[in-house]
Amino acid sequence: MLFDTTAFRIVEQGLSVMWQKGKIHQENIANADTPDYNARYLTFGGILKDKLRANGTVKKELNLVQGVYTDYYTNDQADHNNVDSDVEMAEYLKTSYRIEALINQMDGNFSRIRSAMSTK
Repeated sequence: MLFDTTAFRIVEQGLSVMWQKGKIHQENIANADTPDYNARYLTFGGILKDKLRANGTVKKELNLVQGVYTDYYTNDQADHNNVDSDVEMAEYLKTSYRIEALINQMDGNFSRIRSAMSTK
């Protein structure tokens, strides 16, 4: 399988996580003035289902585990809304840059494959 490599799976799953994170930041920004709205955040960590083998390859099962949590404990505003619009916008921009970097990395992978296929 041409695209069934660890690099492709990592980038693919990374894009999925970053996309979800961006959507959550957008929801927080959209609800910044909603009374009693509690900000939500995405947490994730990379978990390799099987450990790296001695030769440095990774078995096929690679999962980026993610979870969404709601901050019920911080009430920054009088209306009990805890969204900090400035922080959310900054985080959304960082997430957008990460998405762009992952897309560029995937594009580089495709370019290398096209180059290898066109070599005579």
